[in-house]
Amino acid sequence: MADDHRVGDLIRQLVHRLHTTSSSSSSSSPISNSNPNPNPSNVKYATRILSSRMTPSITADEAAMAYSIKSQLVKQGKLSDALSFADLYSKFASITGPGSVKNKWSVLYLLKVVSEDRKTNANNIQTVSSVSGGLPALFEPELNANLPRVVKDSVSLDYEGNGDVKGLSRNDSMKLRNGGVLMVSKDPENLRDMAHREFTELVKEENNVSEEVLVRDVLYCCQGIEGKYVLFDESIDGYALPDTIRVSKPARIMVRKLCELGWLFKKVKEYVSETMENFHDENVGTVAQAFCAALQDELTEYYKLLAVLQSQSMNPIPLVSENASSGNYLSLRRLSVWFAEPMVKMRLMAVLVDSCKDLKGGAMAGAIHMHAQHGDPLLHEFMKRLLRRVCSPLFEMVRSWVLEGELEDIFSEFFVLGHSVKAESLWREGYRLHSAMLPSFISQSLARRILRTGKSINFLRVCCEDRSWADAATQAAAATGTTTRRGGLGYGETDALESLVTEAAKRIDKHLMDVVYNQYRFKEHCLAIKRYLLLGQGDFVQYLMDIVGPELSEPANTISSFKLAGLLESAIRSSNAQYDDPDVLERLRVKMMPHNVGDRGWDVFSLDYDARIPLNTVFTESVMAKYLKIFNFLWKLRRVEHALIGAWKKMKPNLITSRFFTKLPKAVKFRLILTSRRCQVLWNEMNHFLTNLQYYIMFEVLEVSWANFSDEMEASKDLDDLLSAHDKYLHSIVEKSLLGERSQALYKSLFMLFDLILRFRSHADRLYEGIYEFQARTMEDKTEPSAHSRSKSEDSESWLSDGRKAITQRADEFLRNMGQEIDAVSKEYSSLFKGFISQLPVQQHIDLKFLMFRLDFSEFYGSAF
Repeated sequence: MADDHRVGDLIRQLVHRLHTTSSSSSSSSPISNSNPNPNPSNVKYATRILSSRMTPSITADEAAMAYSIKSQLVKQGKLSDALSFADLYSKFASITGPGSVKNKWSVLYLLKVVSEDRKTNANNIQTVSSVSGGLPALFEPELNANLPRVVKDSVSLDYEGNGDVKGLSRNDSMKLRNGGVLMVSKDPENLRDMAHREFTELVKEENNVSEEVLVRDVLYCCQGIEGKYVLFDESIDGYALPDTIRVSKPARIMVRKLCELGWLFKKVKEYVSETMENFHDENVGTVAQAFCAALQDELTEYYKLLAVLQSQSMNPIPLVSENASSGNYLSLRRLSVWFAEPMVKMRLMAVLVDSCKDLKGGAMAGAIHMHAQHGDPLLHEFMKRLLRRVCSPLFEMVRSWVLEGELEDIFSEFFVLGHSVKAESLWREGYRLHSAMLPSFISQSLARRILRTGKSINFLRVCCEDRSWADAATQAAAATGTTTRRGGLGYGETDALESLVTEAAKRIDKHLMDVVYNQYRFKEHCLAIKRYLLLGQGDFVQYLMDIVGPELSEPANTISSFKLAGLLESAIRSSNAQYDDPDVLERLRVKMMPHNVGDRGWDVFSLDYDARIPLNTVFTESVMAKYLKIFNFLWKLRRVEHALIGAWKKMKPNLITSRFFTKLPKAVKFRLILTSRRCQVLWNEMNHFLTNLQYYIMFEVLEVSWANFSDEMEASKDLDDLLSAHDKYLHSIVEKSLLGERSQALYKSLFMLFDLILRFRSHADRLYEGIYEFQARTMEDKTEPSAHSRSKSEDSESWLSDGRKAITQRADEFLRNMGQEIDAVSKEYSSLFKGFISQLPVQQHIDLKFLMFRLDFSEFYGSAF
């Protein structure tokens, strides 16, 4: 309660001081300042103001609020009060430091609200009041408690001697003097017109430049041209009024905001001009040209608006008039309304210009598309219209590429790049995706289909010399309801584009696969390569090895490739290969690889297959090199097998006669039996290894891989699928045959085993040739004494006995040496084989059956050795 009494006392003191100040400032106030008790109604009104919470609904702008109060006073005809308020406000605003009012805007707002509230509470009775500072009086001196006091206005109403007011009629003077309401008529001599003229003079005194001139300067700046007063300031990078020109702060701020449109226009215009000057530059491109054309169209509409505004700016601006709102004039406020929509568009165009300055082609279209994702319908429609113009060259490139296979890309703007390559490399290396030029509204999967469709058309046209693909493209366009003419597709029709590409790709790929399978018989050629280069035609391979064996045993530099070609022809005619297609047999050739000094024909001989165009797209040089590597491995395997078979022909036991064997001395017989047994056991071990290895390669690798390849070949829908299936087929053979990069150690160990087997064949040949020679000489020695028994003497018998002894000694020594060599080969073979077995991978390369063979084989050889 004490606080309430204290607050009440403070309010009464405040009202009393305001009352005293108001009374002292009024020259006509008869109220004495000695009364310490103010009017209770005034105290009640002050309490209501202080207890209320006035929330402003406008922006806190001190200068604008002061300007509003001054303008209101001028409209009321209180020019002197307006001048007084301006002077007081300048003093009030200049006070800074300790003890000064910080929130000056709130004070001005409070005074204005109080003034408007007093007008509302006057029961619609217009009063003419004056308070120091130009605001209506908060507390009127109480001359009459019922009637409002009438004071002289700022037009200085002088009373004449008869009580009339100078400048008014007697009737009006009586109304004014009796406290009535003064109705101002529209007479040219009335007070309102006088106030208007004085306000005009006041504005001219405060400002150097009129608003009409500012409007025209702003319109000039919005065209990129400096006005008379509004100039381009390099320091702030924009248009502004110089500080030397006296203009109100709100007008200066308004001019600065409006001239932003000119700054944006200048940026867009400079980009368009620079791009059009470099029209033929490769860094510009057709998409940038279309972008500039679209910007130029928008600027044309902007020019039309400026022309309309320019015509309206010629009309004078009425200061205070009843018809001011309906007049066809242009002020800064009205200009801000006109510029609202162009400002948004121009700002967006300036952002696009900054984003696309260093871009071209699909990258530029993608960057612009990113700004189209906007929730504002106006901006969304504007961007859609702009992008349809910008993307028209890009969509035309897509249409031309997908339906005609033509790559019309002079400035490298398209996301498909073409390279000049040979016909056999056209599909793999001729075209590729340029990810930097792929716009964001086209997905990667769609881009790959677009690339493949155009590649298929070019492959048919260049490599296959086929022209029927045009019908497939026309049918695809008809099926999707899309025209094949220019301009049939545009931005926003991504679904139609995807439908066209999908349909065209399906039809053209199907036509391409039909041409490859039927016209160029791809499957038949793959089978021919398997039969001849992968040694699948057994009788042909066996006969070829038989007839070229003697020739290939010669040094490589002495072998004639023409002779080998003749032997190849003989092998074809002598086997079932003669019934094969002549076109396939024509492509089969002998190829001699580069050789070094000391190489034999076995080391450089190989077969080659001429795939020719367009099949060389699949069977490229790198692919044929892999086939050659596989052939060399299989040829070596067959050669080792052939060598072991040849060794067996000489090692057969029935070639040594029992008569010769029984007549041998016991020591020689034991040596011969031991050496032959070692030789045959080692041969059996080598033959067992080769037989199982050959079975694994020919059946578990080649046949299984071919079966998988055949299934994938049937399921291939386009050339990329076919190439992928063939690469997978070839990779499977290389890896499972221990020819891959990860199996180099195994590959070397395996070839060392092959060389050791060939060395064993050489030792076996020498051994049995020596045995056969020993048998032949022994048989001659057995028959020679009986033929000369009647003519020979005892000395001759002695000589023959000495000859058999020498032959026996030589045979025993020969068998001992050969036995040692075969033992050395056996030990080395055992060591190499165990190392090879231990290095075989369990899961990466070798399948289950060969793994089982490996385990059984290692057990067998572990016990044998």
